[in-house]
Amino acid sequence: MQRTLSIIKPDAVKKNLIGKIVARFEEEGLRIAAMRKVHLSKREAEGFYAVHAERPFFGELTDFMSSGPAVVMVLEGDNAILRNREIMGATNPAEAAEGTLRKLYADSIGENAVHGSDAPETAAVEIDYFFRATELN
Repeated sequence: MQRTLSIIKPDAVKKNLIGKIVARFEEEGLRIAAMRKVHLSKREAEGFYAVHAERPFFGELTDFMSSGPAVVMVLEGDNAILRNREIMGATNPAEAAEGTLRKLYADSIGENAVHGSDAPETAAVEIDYFFRATELN
């Protein structure tokens, strides 16, 4: 059993897509181990995306992630990280496979509806950023 962090980003929350996205994860056999709606401050967004601090898109990314509410959740299942990434699709929605969340719901590379951890080590750090162990069930 593997866990991964998933975020429904502010653009998808604004479009009222929370239910559709959560339903998709569940239909694909992933279980929601924890979930909460948050509105990140700029500082919290910068902390979460600190790995990208030197990248040219960092300011735009953190502005966007702090622009409105998001839903953070822990998905659980066999190969949860890979399965979540397959369900999300490519970062650029124009390159995402048909039927993936980003192909269906994202507007651009910057506003791409969802986030998912890319490796077990990243997932552990990202989950700890938002959830205490006692919140995971």
